[in-house]
Amino acid sequence: MSNPSKLRVIQWATGGVGKAAIECVLNHPQLELVGCWVHSSDKNGRDVGEILGTAPLGVAATSSADEILALDADCVMYSPLIPNDEEVVAILRSGKNVVTPVGWVYPDLNIKRHKAIADAALEGGVTLHGSGIHPGGITERFPLMLSSLSSAVTHVRAEEFSDIRTYNAPDVVRHIMGFGGTPAEAVQGPMASLLESGFKMSVRMIADHMGFRIDPDIRTIQDIAVATSDIDYDPFPITTGTVAARRFRWQALVDGEPVITAAVNWLMGEENLDPDWNFGGIGERFEVEITGDPTVSLTFKGLQPPTIAEGLIRNPGVVGTANHCVNAIPDVCAAEPGIKTYLDLPLFAGRPAHNLAGDR
Repeated sequence: MSNPSKLRVIQWATGGVGKAAIECVLNHPQLELVGCWVHSSDKNGRDVGEILGTAPLGVAATSSADEILALDADCVMYSPLIPNDEEVVAILRSGKNVVTPVGWVYPDLNIKRHKAIADAALEGGVTLHGSGIHPGGITERFPLMLSSLSSAVTHVRAEEFSDIRTYNAPDVVRHIMGFGGTPAEAVQGPMASLLESGFKMSVRMIADHMGFRIDPDIRTIQDIAVATSDIDYDPFPITTGTVAARRFRWQALVDGEPVITAAVNWLMGEENLDPDWNFGGIGERFEVEITGDPTVSLTFKGLQPPTIAEGLIRNPGVVGTANHCVNAIPDVCAAEPGIKTYLDLPLFAGRPAHNLAGDR
């Protein structure tokens, strides 16, 4: 039976982020899971607990979008692999708030498709909030927070260093990220365009909020390292001469010089790469650096798994992405209708473990 004192949440898609989001909903004292959309027919009708590998939760998954739209719910945690604007518009028009890690972290309402999402939120009287980690909090929220310790800032950098072997989605790694293929295939593949929108929005949020007078175009740089010999990767072969590492940079410029950089470094380990990229002796991490008076930096550890094997079971970066979305839900539901970014919402936080919580 539904608890009227809790916000009713639907999970859309049950990949790694989706499963972690459900766990966070179950742990959150203000939230209740009431529905779940699944892509595959073999999950249709199954108890969500069975999909998670836990005890039954009393919530059946469905592959019918119409059934989801008809549910009485306050918010949808929308986390498919690739976003669909029409789906999001339909969810918003059905009167449900949306929190998502797959877009809209700082949309430009002069762009037609972004304006359509904003209009749908207003029509439905609800709110959409784009979140996540990178792009997401580490690319915008934490740089802005850290910058308050500095003055006369000349550069803002947010950067990821990850061993992509720990990412348990081999089809994505091969066919979307382009690992194991030729450099030409990778450059022409979908990864750059999928990343570009989110990271450019992150860079523009920092520029606008801090007051940088940036050039109109955000610069995109991508580089590739190939395997100098075969690399051991269980899901598929990484053979000599194929893509074994990728770097992306998105830079806001002032008079042609970078002032804001969002960057990604994905490596198939640190051996047998040309160029000879590595993690600089300090391992996988996320970094935020503000160059100014004083120059300050922040390193995030723990969002990458300690071993490849552990990453294939439960990747903490994926879990953190889900948590950062779910923990925003109460404030998103309380916000005025429209698209709301970190700049529009109050500071939200995680919740204590069940045995330590005083509000249950």
